[in-house]
Amino acid sequence: MSFQKCFFRLTGSALLGGALLTGPAQAQQLPAARDTSFTVRSAFIKEKKRHPEISIAQPALPATVQAAYNLTYCTLGTRALQLDIFYPKAKRKKGYPAVLFIHGGGWRSGNRSNHIPMAQQLAARGYVTVTAEYRLSTEAQYPAAVHDLKAAIRWLRANARHYPIDTTRIAVWGFSAGGQLAALVGTTNGDKQLEGSACNTSHSSSVQAIVDVDGTLSFTHPESGESANNQPSPASAWLGGLKTEKPALWEQAGGLSHVTPQTPPIVFINSAVDRMHAGREDLIKQLDTYHIYHETHAFPDSPHTFPLFNPWFEPTLQFTANFLDKVFKTRR
Repeated sequence: MSFQKCFFRLTGSALLGGALLTGPAQAQQLPAARDTSFTVRSAFIKEKKRHPEISIAQPALPATVQAAYNLTYCTLGTRALQLDIFYPKAKRKKGYPAVLFIHGGGWRSGNRSNHIPMAQQLAARGYVTVTAEYRLSTEAQYPAAVHDLKAAIRWLRANARHYPIDTTRIAVWGFSAGGQLAALVGTTNGDKQLEGSACNTSHSSSVQAIVDVDGTLSFTHPESGESANNQPSPASAWLGGLKTEKPALWEQAGGLSHVTPQTPPIVFINSAVDRMHAGREDLIKQLDTYHIYHETHAFPDSPHTFPLFNPWFEPTLQFTANFLDKVFKTRR
């Protein structure tokens, strides 16, 4: 199945289409109206002006991969959170490592379908992959998204008998805002303050590897740009206030604040836009202190949205697969 058909199936539209510090009350709500300010198509039109050679990466579903769409992984009141899953047709007694994909869009836009191509291609390389939605800032502010994504990881473990998942090898992969969330989810393994209390709570939400694709590691780092102007931004909308109003919350929401000796291995895959990987070098210093494995890959002269487009899609996939193979190979 082509990416366009998958997107239509998911959205009904064309491709255009101590104590926990908290933001505003996390009341259960119906889904907010979808913010479509960020789409693959709009990003393509923007970047095509500077990079006329690019094309949207949309390979077909590999013949060796099975897919299931619109599966509910957690229900909050009347709100059903959904994911799509891709997995090898070949059976394996011990199952396959799993990867949760997290889309970007400034914590208020974007769609899980954005990374269907990457998820499908990684599944063909021997992984169970899922693209999951999460509550955006138009619906619920921080830490709701973190709670949702940890619930998605618990769903993977709860459903390991139905899908061929090795529950000892689960990774999280995120782009942009999704990369920030991936780093935060992965560096807060076992942190009850960010766990959430809904859905499959008898299972662990811990992950064993992190793939951060151009996601910030700190909202307060000088490189982020957020700390320089103290103006309303996608981050302030998600965090429920300006940095000067909620400095502790802004600090808490960055993965840089949570590195411990138990932090899993991380790969950073970055564009040429420095502010999108703010805090990376400081986090790497912490990883080195604890002797935690990490890799860094960067594409010179690339736009922030590089993983969505050729010619960067395939090498991003390759960096991801190589890293995960290396981290997980001793457990295969």
